[in-house]
This record gives sequence, C-alpha cells and structure tokens, in this order.
Amino acid sequence: MKLPVYMDNHSTTPCDPRVVTAMLPYFTEKFGNAASRNHAFGWEAEEAVDQARKHIARLLNADAKEIVFTSGATESDNLALKGVVEMYKEKGDHIITCSTEHRAIIDSAKSLEKRGIRVTYLPVDKTGRVDPDDVRNAITDKTILISIMLANNEIGTIHPVNAIGSIAKEKGVLFHCDATQGVGKIPVDVQAMGVDLMSFTAHKLYGPKGIGALYVRRKAPRVRLVPMIDGGGHERGMRSGTLPVPLVVGFGKAIELCAQEMSTESVRMQGLRDHLQDGIMGALEEVYLNGHPTERLPGNLNVSFAYVEGEALLMGVKEIALSSGSACTSATLEPSYVLRALGVGSDLAHSSIRFGLGRFTTREEVDYTIDRMVKAVNHLRAMSPLYEMAKEGVDLKSVQWAAH
Repeated sequence: MKLPVYMDNHSTTPCDPRVVTAMLPYFTEKFGNAASRNHAFGWEAEEAVDQARKHIARLLNADAKEIVFTSGATESDNLALKGVVEMYKEKGDHIITCSTEHRAIIDSAKSLEKRGIRVTYLPVDKTGRVDPDDVRNAITDKTILISIMLANNEIGTIHPVNAIGSIAKEKGVLFHCDATQGVGKIPVDVQAMGVDLMSFTAHKLYGPKGIGALYVRRKAPRVRLVPMIDGGGHERGMRSGTLPVPLVVGFGKAIELCAQEMSTESVRMQGLRDHLQDGIMGALEEVYLNGHPTERLPGNLNVSFAYVEGEALLMGVKEIALSSGSACTSATLEPSYVLRALGVGSDLAHSSIRFGLGRFTTREEVDYTIDRMVKAVNHLRAMSPLYEMAKEGVDLKSVQWAAH
C-alpha cells in the first residue's frame, strides 16, 4: 500500500489508465478540429466525438443529439438555469430548487434573484431528502423550472428524483437534475426519471478534468436554451467553442467503462464503505452518520465525531486525503450549509468528515483508514476537557460559561 491514501473521490477521481490510453492519439496524430468538415483530419475528429456522444447517451437512455459538451458540471448547471430562465421569461419568473444543492446551483439561483427571478429553496428532512409533496406545493403558474440534484456531494443522499420528475411532467414544468455525483455510480435513465436537463462531468467518473456535458431533451417537450457563450454555433448553437477532442474521447471512454463495470463496482464499493462505517463506529462511541442510511451513493460515508474538531482531525491524519464539513471562508470557520439544512448542530457539523471511496480504493486502504481514524479521534478526545466533562455526566448544554 502506498501513502498517502486517497479517500476524497467525491471531489475528483484519478483518470483511469484505459481512458488516458484512448485519449493519447488525439493530442498528436489525430489532432483535427471536429468542426473542420472538408478534410480527413476533421472527419476523423468528428467521428471520435460522435462515438463519445453515443456512449454517453446510451448510459443515460438518451439520444446522442441531446448531449451538449461543456467545460464541466458548473458550466452545465449555469447553462441549464440561466439558459432556461432567459428563454422562457415570457412564460414565468419562478424556479424551485433545494437548500442542499451544490454551490453551482445555489449561486446561479442567487445570481438570477438579482435579475428579478423568484427562487424557492425547499428544505430537506433529517436524512437530506426533499419531499416530493413540497415540490408539488411550491409550483405556481409562473414556475418555469425545477432543479433538484440526483445525489448530494457531501452526504451522498439520493433524492426521490423519479417522483419529482412525474410531478414536473404533470404540471408542465421543466425539470433539471444536477447528476454530477450520480452518473457512472448509480443507474441513470432520463426517460424513467422525467428529466429534461441533466448536468454531469468526466472528472467524477475517472475521466479527464475540463470536460462536462448537459443533456437537453429534444422532444416531448423540446427544451430550448439561450446560450451563455456566443460564437461559431457549435453544439446545436447552445455552446460555441472548438471541442477539446482528446477530452471528449476520454469522457466517452470513461462512460463506456462505467457502463460495463458499474454493477459490480457499486457492490464492491458499498461493501468497503460498510466495512469502513462498521470499523469506525464499532470502535468509537458518539459517532453519528450524516445523510440517509440506505438511499445514498455506494462510495459515500459522512460522519460526525462528537467532541472533535474536524479540521484538527484532518491535520491528525495527514496521510489520508479526506474532506471536512467545515468550509474555511475568509474570516470565519462556517459549518457546512448541507449539514445545517439537515438540522445537525454546529458542534457536530464542525466535527464531520466525508469519506469518498472509489474504483481504486482497496480493502487494505480501508483497514488503514479505520485504524488511523480511531487512534486520532481517541488522541484528540483525550485532550478535550469537554469530552471529559461529558463522560462524567455533565450536561454541556446547561453549563454557564464565564464571559471574559
């Protein structure tokens, strides 16, 4: 086993060597522009792009013409929300989303609010799921878009997307789904889900960084978007710019591998995830699972360790790549807005750690992680006067702390 151990596969994944092999020729020998339609170099590049589009569409149960390439999921999210709002502004000025969405959605929604768009941010239950009835009740005659993610990037919770899609269809409202964490990990079918737009990216599924896609439904209904980038009219006029053929090829190959290996990989990963969870929770008291116990991504584990600072814990296990539930903003250490939306108190939110297992995670690495986490938590708790007081039965909530 090599150190450091990588346990942060929700933030990015390593490029699969088979993906790199597929990409290499398109940097040197096959370097044509896919939009050059009058010579062999362009035809070769265009054919490679078409092939990748087909692989991606097949995984989603979509048509290859419905796949629009972007620079990544953040651009896809922006194009979906802003492109729909601009195109359908005569129809309405209201969109519905959720309080635990990725920042690419939340910040796009905030930006739209400044332009006069009304946004409803739906709450989630304590496991992080949106109630489809809340979606139904939030729809007005001015609602033009619902945007709910497939699976949460912090806690791995999977939303009841099929039910939300049915409601959107029944009400005649467009439905966008940020499926960045789900595509390639769990089955995705845009027809069964009733999704009209879907964002995802290659670097979360063992493909290269810098390439993403937006699925845009072509019929029943035909979705139209105002582009954010103007130019040569590439990607059906929705996203101009010369396609990065090597990255597109890599994206296609990564998706092809996911299609072949997803069923066995998810079973293996869930087994490792459960082993990690049992190992940590079996050895330590006051460890709490964040998110849904069963409806979550196979490789996700997010837990809070009471009486331990998340950042201190990360520093104590520097040889393991993890992420904490606190985001260090300019001057303050804010607990995760996702965990706050679940009703997790700020103490536990500050003590949360996200483990992201992936295709290349081994049992040996999981055992090592269990061992190191247990030792680090015990070490930090041994130094914590709060933990000592709690062990002695003191109700910390009732303590009157002296002011300085």
